This record gives sequence, structure tokens and C-alpha cells, in this order.
Amino acid sequence: MNIDSIRNGVVLDHIQAGKSMEIYRYLRFNELDCSVAIIKNARSARLGKKDIIKIDSPMDLDLDVLGYIDPDITVNLIRDGVRVEKKHLELPEKIVNVIHCRNPRCITMEEPQLDAVFLLSDPERRAYRCAYCDTPSDKKQF
Repeated sequence: MNIDSIRNGVVLDHIQAGKSMEIYRYLRFNELDCSVAIIKNARSARLGKKDIIKIDSPMDLDLDVLGYIDPDITVNLIRDGVRVEKKHLELPEKIVNVIHCRNPRCITMEEPQLDAVFLLSDPERRAYRCAYCDTPSDKKQF
């Protein structure tokens, strides 16, 4: 298989195998007017298998969303065919409007204009709780 290198853009590497399509959909990469390559189940010495997404255009990414979906992702910024920056993600302490509270009595249900804010409650389990009502998140949303 031959996937061309990119001149200017972003490479998301070390994505957990099978998660690339979720990232593609959530970050709306289908709306981009550039080449986007998704490589699924690539061999990885560290992970066994991994996914990779190559975007052939410079862009700003929501690193909190990526960190929430998979904090092991590596973000590589490419300029003139050379990696100029490598970012390692972490679980964000706070995520806004990424997931929504499932508690029907939460203020965010009554006031939909409020941001859905979740705070990291247990880094080991990657667990978040609603900032308003303390309801645990439903990780199945990703």
C-alpha cells in the first residue's frame, strides 16, 4: 500500500485501532475540501495495531476532543513536508459540549443554551462527571 506524504497538514498517529472513523465523523473531516487518508489497523510496535489519519491541509484541531476520545493520540504538524511539531495528548480536565448529561433533571436539560460541561473525576478510569449535577458521563457516547 502506498499513501503519499503530505506537504502541509496534520497527521494523527497512534489512534486506538478502530477509532479513526469516530474521530472522522465527530470532527467532521468529511466537510474538508482536501485529501484525508485513513489508515486502519496499521502495524505498531507499541500498540500492536493502530489507526492513522492524514489531513493534507493545515488546520486547528480541538485537542480536548481528541484527548477525550483517545489520550494516546500523537498530533504531528507538517510544514513543507517536514514534521515541525509533535504533540502528545492527555485526558482534558474539562470538556465542553463534547458529551451531554443523561440526567433528565439536570439544568442543561431545562436550559439547552447552557454549555454541557464535564470534569475529569477519575483519570484511572477516564471518568467524567457533569459540572452541574455530578452525574457520571456515559462513556458509550464515543
